[in-house]
Amino acid sequence: IDFKGVNMVINYDLPTSAVEYIHRIGRTGRAGHTGKAVTFFTEDDKPLLRSIASVIQRAGCPVPDYIKHLPKLQSKQKKKLIKKPLTRESICTTPQCFLKNARRKMKTTKENIKGKKVKEDKSGGELETASKS
Repeated sequence: IDFKGVNMVINYDLPTSAVEYIHRIGRTGRAGHTGKAVTFFTEDDKPLLRSIASVIQRAGCPVPDYIKHLPKLQSKQKKKLIKKPLTRESICTTPQCFLKNARRKMKTTKENIKGKKVKEDKSGGELETASKS
């Protein structure tokens, strides 16, 4: 899939391989355009960083020294991480003000629904709603 006009990619989780990293950030550099990629990582991701850092360095981008000097990942460890990637807690990128507004709307809707009473019409069996008094 080619998305035109993508100039930035944000990876909220570190890709498990350099190939996957290239695939993800490649969305920004189509047809000679430049772009930026931001990748968040944790202490648990350190074993995967070195291979990705070498790709970044070969592309001519700066890489911090501490990442260059991380130990290489053994092939056994690499296979294990690819088979079973790290599990992470869910994150939410929705601003808190949007979440509060949504909760308020949900609460109001639920209160409105509870405030209505369903009555059965004796003649035809049809249902009608009436508000509580």
